[in-house]
Amino acid sequence: MKIIAIEEHVLPDEVKHGWNTIPGADDGTLGLNPGLLGERLADLGERRQALMDETGVDVQVLSLTTPGLNNLGHLGIDLARRANDYLAEAVSAHPSRFQAMAALSFAQPDEAARELQRAVEELGCKGAVLFGRVGDKNLDHVIFEPTFASAAELNVPLLIHPQIPQTSIRESYYAGFGASIDLALSTFALGWHFEAGIQFVRLILRGVFDRHPNLQVILGHWGELVLFYLERLVMLDRVSKLQRPFLDYVRNNLYVTASGMFSPAYLQQAIDAVGGDRILFSTDYPYQYRPGGEARRFVEDLELDAAKKAKFAHANWERLTGS
Repeated sequence: MKIIAIEEHVLPDEVKHGWNTIPGADDGTLGLNPGLLGERLADLGERRQALMDETGVDVQVLSLTTPGLNNLGHLGIDLARRANDYLAEAVSAHPSRFQAMAALSFAQPDEAARELQRAVEELGCKGAVLFGRVGDKNLDHVIFEPTFASAAELNVPLLIHPQIPQTSIRESYYAGFGASIDLALSTFALGWHFEAGIQFVRLILRGVFDRHPNLQVILGHWGELVLFYLERLVMLDRVSKLQRPFLDYVRNNLYVTASGMFSPAYLQQAIDAVGGDRILFSTDYPYQYRPGGEARRFVEDLELDAAKKAKFAHANWERLTGS
């Protein structure tokens, strides 16, 4: 069975240099990429493909790692084009192994939409990754509207990747344990996932999906906590005055992916929440890379019939992106 992993990360040298040299560009998460992780993020050649083979992944959908280009200001506009050209070159060199999701900069909102169009129509990208807020501007801010409109028109998905919470929130909720624990708690342990889930909820409440009914958004980590609190979130219908019930947006505008969390229980909860046609496989390479063929073994050992396994492993992604 073909396995396509849709959230697999890279870090081009130019972007890393920008994070290291532009004041405020690194939000603290560059420190999450030391040593071997950094080497694997930079590699798009034989070593990456050998590890794909070893874990059982046939195709990686490449995307820029966090924090993306949100903190680079106007310099991020040119870097977005360069990063997308870099991703497209990797796909062109190994078309049977790689696909790509575009990187965007929102220093100029209309330019982000144009770059998405270029990346999809000229470079063959399957969609784009959004890294949550830009400064204090949440994803429902007007600066993102041209990109939402463009994605809906192009019929391509947008993946909301977690971003570290704002400094004031980190200091209030995630600090006081020492630098390394504070960073972990505010990112991959918990903070990232509240952040990304809240951004999706804000898109619903702001009416983004009412304006763009066919817009499709992807949340990693089995829905970034949203799916686990649907029983409470649907109560927003009492006050939201949206065009549709909250649950309709979840079941018609949201896809969820594993992000390397190989949990049959979480998978079943995702199927119960959004349906078997809206689940996608991913390993969150290189952060959740596990040796021993674990990616393929997770899929093959699931208590699902062959057709449902195929949807999860590759068919849902291929239908979503027309690939």
